[in-house]
Amino acid sequence: MRNAQLKAALANRMRVLKTIWVVSLAGCAATGPVTSSPIEGPVRLGEIAAVDGPKVRPDQVIEDSRCPADVQCIHAGQLIVRTTVLGGGWSQQIDLTLGVPVPVADGMLTLVDATPVPINGKATPLPAARFTFKFQGGR
Repeated sequence: MRNAQLKAALANRMRVLKTIWVVSLAGCAATGPVTSSPIEGPVRLGEIAAVDGPKVRPDQVIEDSRCPADVQCIHAGQLIVRTTVLGGGWSQQIDLTLGVPVPVADGMLTLVDATPVPINGKATPLPAARFTFKFQGGR
């Protein structure tokens, strides 16, 4: 009888340890790079860019119809990135089109660059994408 109780207790402990292990692994499974410290310069999806004013986090590429680098196009296409703009105690989600300034807070926010540029017939892998923002105004 004592052996049966020990085996049952050991089995329960193993179940608890397995559950803790699975929950720990699930916490490690992120959907993309995320950072809380602002970065100066180009950022990936989920990272926070430090611009001269509010902070900007690119969340999702909505459209990338830019002309591939190795093709001569009649229409240039566009890149639209859904971003979250973070200020002192507020946040706002906006869609930014490459090169088009948008009024934010007391200035203008622009998505000024995105790399890499698409190559004919190949989709840009999102983990490789980098976005650069510029904020003018304020102060």
